[in-house]
Amino acid sequence: MNSKIKFFQSIHFKIALVFALMLLITLEVVGAVFVRQLEHQNLNTFKQQIELPSYVDNSLSTQLTRSSTKKANKEIRQILSDVNNANITEIRVIDNKGVVRGSSDANDQSIVGQKTTDENVKNAIYNNRSYSENTYDNGNHNRYYISVVPLLNSSSSNNNVVGVLYMRASLEGVYANINNITLIYLSAALIAIILGLLMAIVISRAITRPIDEMKKQTIRIARGDFTGQVHVYGNDELGQLAGAVNNLSVRVEEAQDSTEAERRRLDGVLTHMSDGVLATDRRGNVTIINETAADLLSTTEEDVQNKSILDVLDIRKDYTIRELLDNQDEIILDFSHGDHELILHAYFSLIQRESGFISGLVCVLHDITEQQKVDRDRKQFVSNVSHELRTPLTSVRSYVEALSDGAWQDPEVAPSFLKVVQDETERMIRMINDLLSLSRMDSGTAKLNLEYVNLNELFNYILNRFDMILKNDDHPAKKYTIDRLFTKKDLWVEIDTDKFTQVVDNLMNNAVKYSPDGSVITARLLETHNHVIMSVSDQGLGIPRADLPHIFDRFYRVDKARSRKQGGTGLGLAISKEVIGLLGGQIWVDSVEGKGSTFYISLPYVPYEGDEWEDDSENS
Repeated sequence: MNSKIKFFQSIHFKIALVFALMLLITLEVVGAVFVRQLEHQNLNTFKQQIELPSYVDNSLSTQLTRSSTKKANKEIRQILSDVNNANITEIRVIDNKGVVRGSSDANDQSIVGQKTTDENVKNAIYNNRSYSENTYDNGNHNRYYISVVPLLNSSSSNNNVVGVLYMRASLEGVYANINNITLIYLSAALIAIILGLLMAIVISRAITRPIDEMKKQTIRIARGDFTGQVHVYGNDELGQLAGAVNNLSVRVEEAQDSTEAERRRLDGVLTHMSDGVLATDRRGNVTIINETAADLLSTTEEDVQNKSILDVLDIRKDYTIRELLDNQDEIILDFSHGDHELILHAYFSLIQRESGFISGLVCVLHDITEQQKVDRDRKQFVSNVSHELRTPLTSVRSYVEALSDGAWQDPEVAPSFLKVVQDETERMIRMINDLLSLSRMDSGTAKLNLEYVNLNELFNYILNRFDMILKNDDHPAKKYTIDRLFTKKDLWVEIDTDKFTQVVDNLMNNAVKYSPDGSVITARLLETHNHVIMSVSDQGLGIPRADLPHIFDRFYRVDKARSRKQGGTGLGLAISKEVIGLLGGQIWVDSVEGKGSTFYISLPYVPYEGDEWEDDSENS
């Protein structure tokens, strides 16, 4: 763009060349006309100078009419010798018979008395017409003026041609004078051309200097440098153009700053948008993609640049660019694969100018994976609740109908029917209470009554209660032993005693339910770095590997028939997970199918010395 321009290609040279050519052509035309007029004028003057007086013609005519040829020739010779004109080279007198009667050339008197062979002379004799011409003698390389004039008999009334006056005059003097004047003119013209060329160079420099400055300024503007200014040399067209370039530089700088600010603002908005954004040209090729969209699509800006949006979104089989332009429908895109779940909602809109011309598309990608998951969980939750409530309600309705049909009068059947109705009702009440507890924890309205508790004593108290149940039951369905493996150090942890007891009760009830008769339930309590670890292990059938990720889901049961038969709601482990999460801990399970399961609880723990409590109690 800013390549070096050769001198012969520059406007500076072209202006000077045009000016010089115009001056040269003008001088050439003027010189040609001038020389032509000068030649014509000099020739006319020369003809007038060599023109003989009329008395000479009359004298020659008289001599040609004399009868004595010899005396007449002598007089003719005398008359011709008296003609004193240095411009005349030769004068010949020829009678009407074509015989040369006299010649002014003393060295060429031999032609006197001979017949002339000149056709122009013969024509003048026969036609009574004058003739003149300029000739060139190849012998001596001189130019001559030839004039043939008829001589008439003035004494006769018929003006008969008595002879011809042939005159030849050298034109070398005339043309030498013309050449000298022409040479002077050419010299003056050459000097004028040189001076004109110098003036043209000066004038062209005055014109091209501001143009060159404007060119350099426009190049700087194109490069983004708006600091320079073009010098204004006057108020003419070039000065006004220079002012316009300076004004343009300011306006372009302002527009550039505004555009750059808008671009940075747009980049900031696109970068920090939680939704993905893609923009295309009118052919559907991606021109802009923000980081969110690149992360959602697992790609980079370089990989999708100028790539069709149909390929980027993998919808070429289902849609075309024309369909996206005509119908900006919302599209659900499922990019889930394996364990990775990703569902995107794509919104399309047109990039359209005021004239109606469509210059591209904008696609906004919204991640609805969590929303879809919540919707699925909600539908599944409603389905599970409906199923869980329908079973006991169906049972209650059946027994109530049986009682209504007269079974209440049977003293043996009625109590058992009422016992079933009572159990199913209590089961539904427990389920509703569990659901209310989960709802409060999900909404964040569940309140915790935190207090520092000796976890060793609390855990041991809960286990003693289960031992007491075993001893007080005279005919237990199964026998089991609780093995305690506790650290000897007292572990004080800030927890909600009631909710934590509910969690441990749930784990122990599951261990009792799913353990075979005579098995051992192992309870452990130990301290690690900043955490307290509790575990409850059974020797039951264990949990299949496929069910482990869902064991804490609501209403999820490994053995649905057995769990429902034993009165479980399927919400105990879900509530346990929520409670431990509120206490800042974690709960997980480790199970081997056929060997048993172990549930772990981890709670945050800050160790302290017992002396600090003693000092505080004494001071209080």
